[in-house]
Amino acid sequence: MALFSSLTPVFMAIICILIGVMLKKTNGEKEKRETKSKPLSRPWVDEDLKDGTDHHLEEEEVDEEWQGVDENVAHVPFFVERYSEAEMIKRSQMFYELLNKRRSVRFLSDEPVPREIIDNVIKTAGTSPSGAHTEPWTFVVVQDPYLKRKIRAIVEEEEEINYKRRMGDRWVNDLKRLRTNWIKEYLDTAPYLILIFKQVYGWLPNGKKKTHYYNEISVSIACGILLAALQNVGLYTVTSTPLNCGPQIRVLLQRPANEKLLLLLPVGYPKKDATVPALTRKPLEDIMVVM
Repeated sequence: MALFSSLTPVFMAIICILIGVMLKKTNGEKEKRETKSKPLSRPWVDEDLKDGTDHHLEEEEVDEEWQGVDENVAHVPFFVERYSEAEMIKRSQMFYELLNKRRSVRFLSDEPVPREIIDNVIKTAGTSPSGAHTEPWTFVVVQDPYLKRKIRAIVEEEEEINYKRRMGDRWVNDLKRLRTNWIKEYLDTAPYLILIFKQVYGWLPNGKKKTHYYNEISVSIACGILLAALQNVGLYTVTSTPLNCGPQIRVLLQRPANEKLLLLLPVGYPKKDATVPALTRKPLEDIMVVM
């Protein structure tokens, strides 16, 4: 009995040590799981569209029974002009050659461009398909010099921080060969800035929020059509996703809380001494898989 009493503190100490080791191991595994589950920092995805106005549709705000859509919309016959195979091949080749000349141009002239052309290319972008035909896009055309200067100031301030702190060495190094930096002279000189906002939701006549399905994909498709329309008329741009600038620009342009800036396009003619990087595009066999 005396021996057992003398050994009790030793057993207690061993038990405490074992419990401590088990707890440490459990906590370590928990930290590993949390580390693995923690998303990587991807500023080009997570930050460029971040806006304090990101309102998620709450269940009580959504009318599941009615989205303001006319259930009795008419369906009409669809007639199109059909081309011969030879004409189709010719047209597809010509269109490819036209768009293959598209380049991102950062040296834009201040030469005026007729507003009617801008109206037409935006109408063309508005023909884009969208989820449930919600058309969740707003194209803001800025030609006022004061607003262009304010936008440039916002973009350059944030872009300097992006290049120096947020983007990281790899991203900055990847851009060196393109000779880009945070100075955006084209935001002043281009006759037009087209800012494309995605509407993350809409409004129903009854005051409730309207779901905009696939709003970002829908607006992105519209942006692609817009780029093709600009190329078709001989105007040039550089696709700009102003990282961390969206909320400030949205407020500056007095856009509502349901809109988020997706893309900023300075639009105009290239300067006579404009240059572009001597880049090549991937061949067909590298971008297409036939099954």
